Amino acid sequence: MKDILRLLLALTLIAGIAGLILSQVETATREPIKEQRRLQMLKALSAVLPEYTNSPDTDTATLENGVDKKGKPIQVIFYRGRKAEQLVGTAFKVVAPDGYSGNIFIMVGVKPDGQIIGIEILTHAETPGLGSKITDALFKDQFKGKDLDNIDWRVKKDGGEFDQITGATISPRAIVGAVKKGLEFYREHKVEILVPQVIPAPQGGVK
Repeated sequence: MKDILRLLLALTLIAGIAGLILSQVETATREPIKEQRRLQMLKALSAVLPEYTNSPDTDTATLENGVDKKGKPIQVIFYRGRKAEQLVGTAFKVVAPDGYSGNIFIMVGVKPDGQIIGIEILTHAETPGLGSKITDALFKDQFKGKDLDNIDWRVKKDGGEFDQITGATISPRAIVGAVKKGLEFYREHKVEILVPQVIPAPQGGVK
């Protein structure tokens, strides 16, 4: 009986020490991981926005765009780039759920009028050498200067104007569709996105 109690005590001490170590490691790495994610975000924003002097990751507007499969609101964050206080572009993420191998996450940058500055593929699981060519400049650059009115938003195989990738039409088709939907949402909520929210001053003075 005493041996069992000693064993339980030893295991409890080991588990407690291990938990403490893991907690300290998590605390120590939390901020570096957070900063690394911020730098990755800024890199993506720089790829789709013109030169800016503010911090677009802190100059944002968040809107709801439907609900997910669990009924939770889907939030879209719009990152505003400014130069000398002048708005030069806005970036936002879109998701193509119908990629060949799953979701394709895309950052889209637009001018205030809704014309595309550029797109960047953030993450994907497309087939190397085929669908993965969506990350090539040759594919991404064809979105530059496009808006909802100056091009047929379909790949050429479907009668549109976007070049698809030979042997991998599904991936480009998914991206074209997702970017178009993103532009439509941007146009519909343009005023809310571009005009900063004004928080009314509290009534009755400062307490």
